[in-house]
Amino acid sequence: MTYDAVTSLDGLVRAVLEQARGGELPKVAIARSAEGHVLRAGIEAFERGVAEPILIGDMAETQKIADERGLDISSFRHIDMPDDQMAVNEAVRLFREGEAQFIMKGLVSTAALLKGVLNKETGVPNPGRILSHVSVFESPLDGRLMLMTDPGVNIAPSMQRKADILRNVLDVARKLGMVRPKVAVLAATEKINYPAMPATLDGDILTKMSRQGEFGDAEILGPLSLDLAVSKEVAACKRFDSPVAGCADILLTPNIEAGNILYKALTTLSGCTMAAVVVGSQVPVVVPSRGDSDASKFHSIALASLLAQRSG
Repeated sequence: MTYDAVTSLDGLVRAVLEQARGGELPKVAIARSAEGHVLRAGIEAFERGVAEPILIGDMAETQKIADERGLDISSFRHIDMPDDQMAVNEAVRLFREGEAQFIMKGLVSTAALLKGVLNKETGVPNPGRILSHVSVFESPLDGRLMLMTDPGVNIAPSMQRKADILRNVLDVARKLGMVRPKVAVLAATEKINYPAMPATLDGDILTKMSRQGEFGDAEILGPLSLDLAVSKEVAACKRFDSPVAGCADILLTPNIEAGNILYKALTTLSGCTMAAVVVGSQVPVVVPSRGDSDASKFHSIALASLLAQRSG
């Protein structure tokens, strides 16, 4: 199925509203809910018609935090379950039984949440898929909507795991309406330098896999330095001729360190709002960082809501 292209974060919110028009709001199961910023993001999502929170956790503590911040949570479903793992299992159960459409991390560790999602007996793993973190943002250079992966889940992915990460991010891009997305497989240089820089060889292999049709209608090029991927001026200066150069829609980073540094450079130095979600299981999972802005948390909920509505 093809969708109208989402071209901005505001457009992302509009797409969620359009998708949900005339029906019930998608529900997000929050495990555990006694966290002020997460509560605020959930309430904003409800007020703006993006999603309705289901609060799971220590309800006395959740109510205390809501009262301290002047937040009204009285209209939301409450499930009193103070234990971390029980709260995670309940969030997953709600998804499995169709009572929630996606999950959000509250006061539990990311590892505990994702372990619950991947549990072979009680979770919702997606056979043949891996989990990866995808971020959506507006380019500080020209305002285009871009994606990057993976700054938060896969530490030092092998070439094959990068191929799986690439499939995940392309699935998100297509659900955002991108046609023939352009992917830059990032490295420190566009020249192959193996074994000193393994990422350069990975980029070359992924490019060849793409030309053989492994990733569908995507234009993939690697290895590619960041400046060549995002700046038309740099590409012209270096006389680097490629449809991806200066026009990348997706940035595939070589490892979690590079991805995390790029993510935080975008948020702290460039002031970008990031919408981020963990994908690859049957359920979109919002895993906000404590350093994420309220706007990022809200837009992450919007992204997960849209992906949930456009799944299946």
